[in-house]
Amino acid sequence: MSILKTPNTPAPTEFTDPLAAVARLEELYTQATTFLCESFSDVLATGPADAFFRAYYPEIRITTTSYTQIDTRLSFGHVANPGTHATTITRPDLFRAYLTQQIALLIQNHGQPVTIGASTTPIPVHFAVAANPNITVPQEGAAGFTLRDMFDVPDLSTTNDDIVNGTHVPENGTGPLALFTAQRIDYSLARLSHYTATDAEHFQNHVLFTNYQFYVSEFEAYARAQLGDPDSGYTSFVSTGNMEITTPEAPLETPAKLPQMPTYHLKRRDGSGITLVNIGVGPSNAKTATDHIAVLRPHAWLMVGHCAGLRNTQALGDFVLAHAYLREDHVLDDDLPVWVPIPALAEIQIALEQAVAEVTELRGYDLKRVMRTGTVATIDNRNWELRDQSGPVQRLSQSRAVALDMESATIAANGFRFRVPYGTLLCVSDKPLHGELKLPGMASEFYTTQVNRHLNIGIRAMEALRGMPLERIHSRKLRSFDETAFL
Repeated sequence: MSILKTPNTPAPTEFTDPLAAVARLEELYTQATTFLCESFSDVLATGPADAFFRAYYPEIRITTTSYTQIDTRLSFGHVANPGTHATTITRPDLFRAYLTQQIALLIQNHGQPVTIGASTTPIPVHFAVAANPNITVPQEGAAGFTLRDMFDVPDLSTTNDDIVNGTHVPENGTGPLALFTAQRIDYSLARLSHYTATDAEHFQNHVLFTNYQFYVSEFEAYARAQLGDPDSGYTSFVSTGNMEITTPEAPLETPAKLPQMPTYHLKRRDGSGITLVNIGVGPSNAKTATDHIAVLRPHAWLMVGHCAGLRNTQALGDFVLAHAYLREDHVLDDDLPVWVPIPALAEIQIALEQAVAEVTELRGYDLKRVMRTGTVATIDNRNWELRDQSGPVQRLSQSRAVALDMESATIAANGFRFRVPYGTLLCVSDKPLHGELKLPGMASEFYTTQVNRHLNIGIRAMEALRGMPLERIHSRKLRSFDETAFL
C-alpha cells in the first residue's frame, strides 16, 4: 500500500479582514501547488515512488445562524438562508480583486468571520503544474509509470455546472458559496489557453464577441490609437500568443497558426479594459467560448456580429438591437430549457442604443433609419435557406424576428445561465428572403464601410458600462430566489 504524502497545511483560521483572508488563500494554494510540482518533478527524475502525493484546494467557509435582515439592494454579497456555505478556490492570485470584494461583502452583510483552510477536494496534478512553464505532464504511458497511481487527475464526475443550472444537491447540508468549484474553474482556464492562445490573466471585464475576423484589424487599430493617448487609461494590447505591446508603433507578429478563437485584449490596470473574441461561426463555438470565459466573472459581454436581415425595409449595414431571442441553436437545451425566457437587460440596452446614436449622430426618431429593435433568431444550420421554406419562414414570421444569426441567442442564454450581463447589436450583411445573398461582390463595400462603425459602437457601449456601479449592471433578472453569495 502506498504512503499518502501531503503538505503540512495550517489549521482553518477565522478572518474578519478580507485582505488577510485572501492572503491566506494564496498561501495555502501556493503551498499545495508547490508541493505537487516538486513531487511530480522528483518522480519524473527518479522514477516511481511507493507513495501517493496529494494536496487540497483551499476553501472559504461561512456559517450564519440568523435571518437578520440585511441590505439586499445588491443582488449578491449575502447568503439566502442561515447555515454553512463554502466554496473551493483556485488561482487566488488571478482572482485577488474579485475575492477581496466578495469576502468583504460577506463579512459586512452578515457580521460573521469567514474561515479559510484546506478543503477535502484534491488538486489534480495537471492543474497544479499548469502555471509552471518548466513542467509538462506527459501523455499516458510516456512517463514510464501510471500517473493516477501517484497523483490525483481531473475528475469530470465532479467538474460540472450543477450550481449554475440549479440542480446542485448540497453535501452534508453545506450550500455553495460560489457558482463554480475550483476544479471547474481550472478546467476552463486550461481550455481558454487552448482555444484563444492567450492566458487568462489578460482577459478584461468587458468582452466583445464577433463572428468575423474583419473586426480584429479594426480593434488593433483602435488599440494602437488608445496607447498613443496618455489620457485613455489603456496600458497595453495583447494579441494571440500573449504578444503584448505598450506603444502604438510597436510591431506585432502574426502567429503561423491561429487558434480556434483568436482573442485580443486592450488592457487597463484594474482589468476594466476590453477583450475581443472572434468565435467564428456557429452556436457550438459560442457556447464553448462563453462556458469558459464565464469563470472569470466578467461584468458584461456583448455580441457584435453580422446577421441576415428579415425585413424588406432593412438595408445592408443597418443595425439590429436584440430585445428578445428565438432559440433554435439547440446547444443549450439540456442546460437551459427553451421555455426559459431570456430577458433584455435595461442597462445594456440603453448603453447600446446611446452608443449607436453617438457614432451615427442620429437621435430619437431619426435613429430608426439605421437601427431596428426586435427579436433575433439563432439557428444551428448555416444553410437554412436551402431547406423547405414553409417551416423556418413561418416560425420566423410568428416570432416577429427581424434578424437571424448563429450565435447571439447562445451568448445571451449563456449570459443568463452564468449570471453575466449580456446584450446583442448585429449588423445586417445580407437579406436572403429578399434576394440579397451574402456574395463577395455585394459584401465588399459593406465590409469596408461598416465594420469600423459597428466595432466603435460596441466599444463605446462597453466604456459606458464601465462607468456604471456594479450593482446597476448585475441585474436581479439574472439571479434566482436561492442564489450563491458570490457574484
